[in-house]
Amino acid sequence: MASSSPSKTSGPSASAGGTPASTTELGVIVPYPEEAIARRSFEPVAAPEHPLVRGARSVVVSVLPTMVMIAVLLAFWQLLCGSPSATFPSPLAVWEQSHDVIIHPFKGVDIGLTHFSIQDGGDVGIAGHVLTSLSRVLIGYSIAAVIGVALGILIGQSVFAFRALDPLFQVLRTVPPLAWLPISLAIFQQAQPSAIFLIFITAIWPVILNTAAGVQTIPAAYRNVAKVLALNPVEYFTRIMLPATVPHMFTGLRIGVGMSWLAIVAAEMVQGGTGVGFFIWDSYNSSLLTDTIVALIWIGMVGFTLDRIVSFAGRIIGRAG
Repeated sequence: MASSSPSKTSGPSASAGGTPASTTELGVIVPYPEEAIARRSFEPVAAPEHPLVRGARSVVVSVLPTMVMIAVLLAFWQLLCGSPSATFPSPLAVWEQSHDVIIHPFKGVDIGLTHFSIQDGGDVGIAGHVLTSLSRVLIGYSIAAVIGVALGILIGQSVFAFRALDPLFQVLRTVPPLAWLPISLAIFQQAQPSAIFLIFITAIWPVILNTAAGVQTIPAAYRNVAKVLALNPVEYFTRIMLPATVPHMFTGLRIGVGMSWLAIVAAEMVQGGTGVGFFIWDSYNSSLLTDTIVALIWIGMVGFTLDRIVSFAGRIIGRAG
């Protein structure tokens, strides 16, 4: 008996719509509709952006919202205080009455490559007072950072030291900065070391407590690895402890630098002499409220810069570790 088998077509055949379609052994291949091809659209491929253009775009995106908000706040401030009967100066009044303070902040200041000097007596610009305050903050904060990190590591590593010192630190850190001023004046008998001590005693507590928290939260696996590798104390500190505690440590250092800046301004307002705190108090006593507002803006900008510097140092050290 002869068996039937499907026949193989080799020539073109007409499709339902009359369009020619090619055939194979498995079936008919229908071409992609030309109408669908016409409807397809592709996004044009953008040319590679220059690094400078990309960097400028990033700066604009990050800075523009802040600038817009500042402009809105200034406009709102001017709207509220722009009338002649307003008791608080408007932005335009600040510009008009404190024009010399704003335009010539470095009056009476000689800045060199490795030093700066401020003339004794006479009219000194706001930047001279800010630099004086910064020099005091640098000394007091540096001492607080070194001693604070050392004490934080001690009470973080030793259970006995933690139980002995932590309650004392918790009590002392709640004392307001200005409450230490009479003690410092009684000890040092001079304004300059008293201000430095005030900065030190204010900034040290967040450094100690945050460093100790970072040491105490080192994962047990890290400690076990150090024991297996038989790391000596120096190797353990540089390879295990420092990288693990950098985020906590620099959180305390950032808080400490902010508190240092607050403390020095308050101390200079009380004891007078030089510094941005003295400038504010002297302007207030002279009924120069616009100068006080300019000084407040300087204080905020310098405090922001100090915080960013410490934060940047923390990122660099964290990556290196």
